[in-house]
Amino acid sequence: MFKDNKTKYYLIAVVTFSVLLTSLSFYFYQAFFSPNALTDKEDSYTLKIPSNATFQMVSDSLYQNEVIHDLITFSFVAKVLGYQEAVKPGLYTIPAKMSNLNLVRLLRSGRQTPVKLTFNNVRTKEDLAEKITKNLEISPETFLALLKDSAYIRKFGFEEETVMGMFIPNTYEIWWNTSAENLFDRMYKEYGNFWTEARLQKAKNLGLTQNEVSALASIVQAETQKADERPKVAGVYLNRLRINMALQADPTLVFAVGDFNLKRVLNVHKEIDSPYNTYKYPGLPPGPINLPEISALEAVLNYEDHDYLYFCAKEDFSGYHAFAKDYNEHMNNARRYQAALNRSKIY
Repeated sequence: MFKDNKTKYYLIAVVTFSVLLTSLSFYFYQAFFSPNALTDKEDSYTLKIPSNATFQMVSDSLYQNEVIHDLITFSFVAKVLGYQEAVKPGLYTIPAKMSNLNLVRLLRSGRQTPVKLTFNNVRTKEDLAEKITKNLEISPETFLALLKDSAYIRKFGFEEETVMGMFIPNTYEIWWNTSAENLFDRMYKEYGNFWTEARLQKAKNLGLTQNEVSALASIVQAETQKADERPKVAGVYLNRLRINMALQADPTLVFAVGDFNLKRVLNVHKEIDSPYNTYKYPGLPPGPINLPEISALEAVLNYEDHDYLYFCAKEDFSGYHAFAKDYNEHMNNARRYQAALNRSKIY
């Protein structure tokens, strides 16, 4: 009898253990391998993990934004894989139907999705700081502080007036959580990539430094939005520089005044005392008046060789210009344009 009871208890223990083992095995399998991320979604989710974020912050964000369905199993897998103590900041793309195992492996690896960084139509340092940090973790204020730090920017060979020329408008891939300093380093690297030996030689042939090319390109860009006309406009200004003629570029007056909504430059604006007043001071301004695009930089380096010294916006408001070799011809063009402005009540 005793022996029968012992056998009975043994069998019960074996069965119970087997059931528990099966249950635990099933739980572990479910916890690790079953889909837990975006289980009822088709699209992926972009997760931003700030610098110095804790695991609690990450798990709360995932759960509150309905990325993960089961918070307990996610936390369990994260603990087993050591992720709770090794959170890595950045931007991560989480596909739908992802298991806890793959999700934790992704986040633990630090395998970020790069951000597309695009900036153009920039006039001031404030504009640049706002646009270049738009999709990044760093704030515009942090980056602007570096742009205005004369000691810092001198390490890159620039001054406060010329540093804008270091930023070549384009589309770049960069990590979301990159620091302001690393972003500066990256832009300096891209600046070096742009200034190839061939382009440096072209600038030398023009008798211009890289900063001077940027300053002139910024004027050309402000004068015309027509990329096909920019080499011709660049040729005009280079002709003026060669004969020591004042550039007399209206966009530099707009920059000096600081009113970018100014539609018409008047004689009173030509009297403003500013190194950017190219009516009052000969030569190029101290630095660019905007962020010149690649097409504007190329327009200067590959300018159109001609004899024009003047140009004026066409009276048809097409955005193109009428070019002239002498002042009388230019004044005739200017009078036609001014009459068109008056007819349109642009004062």
